[in-house]
Amino acid sequence: MPTPEMRFDGRVAVITGAGRGLGRAYALLLAARGARVVVNDLGGAIRGDRPDTSVAQGVVDEIVAAGGQAIANADSVATPEGGRAIIQAALDTWGRVDVLIHNAGNVRYGSIRELSAQDLRAVLDVHLLGAFHVVQPAFGLMCDAGYGRIVLTSSVGGLYGNERCVNYGMSKSAMLGLGNIAALEGEAFGVKCNTIVPGALTRMAEGLDTSQYPPMEPELVAPVVGWLAHESCPVTGETIASMAGRVARMFVAETRGVYRPRWTIEEVAAANEAIHDKGPENPCLLDFGLHGHIDHIGYSFAMARGA
Repeated sequence: MPTPEMRFDGRVAVITGAGRGLGRAYALLLAARGARVVVNDLGGAIRGDRPDTSVAQGVVDEIVAAGGQAIANADSVATPEGGRAIIQAALDTWGRVDVLIHNAGNVRYGSIRELSAQDLRAVLDVHLLGAFHVVQPAFGLMCDAGYGRIVLTSSVGGLYGNERCVNYGMSKSAMLGLGNIAALEGEAFGVKCNTIVPGALTRMAEGLDTSQYPPMEPELVAPVVGWLAHESCPVTGETIASMAGRVARMFVAETRGVYRPRWTIEEVAAANEAIHDKGPENPCLLDFGLHGHIDHIGYSFAMARGA
């Protein structure tokens, strides 16, 4: 018996940065599965300047031509007012918000030593503050409705770092904190929040030699985001990577660690190897999950008590 199609009929999805690349792929897929979609995009250049409102409208035209429902929105996620306006567009048109996917982004390269304050702030405003600017107005609505799905966007450049991308890396690593807190605060209200770590050939790959890359189209990532955004998705507070067809869970882990009732600098230095040991002699690799804040404290206290 074939697996039933996972659909979004009756759901309203807001997708930022949906005019091109990954966001466009998300919008087209969810709309094809029955979602009504707010296609948000400034339509700007990769640096975030030179806006073009026709970019979002072009995706809307594709959706409508295929029989779907969508509206274009060109408000900026970079301000609280813009974030509220994006969510309000969904309310004004369809009266609800069920899914929020924050995908909007820009790139301004520079090392720690050379990055200007302007380029630092421009990227933080879109990736990091932009996430909060749309999550906050949507989150309360979702909690009040007793249902919601939020998907944030991180990056291997944020979780592992990458040279000359400090503003981008700072923003993308911060998605884990925002995502975990949204998952915790939404847990009692049927609101789930997860983070996607996508790898795809989009405008951000311009200038790179990608001739030896495997297939990495945005359409390979879109089904993963579609699953995270679906009502049947069982996970929350998780980070899921999707690159070149590989899908994996990413998470913060701890070694078992070392306990002493008191330490000197020299004793810490001497215990360095044991502190870092993750096997095979000491295979205890701890994954505390969504409630890691509490579980980390409890585990540390238990070790101090000799439990």
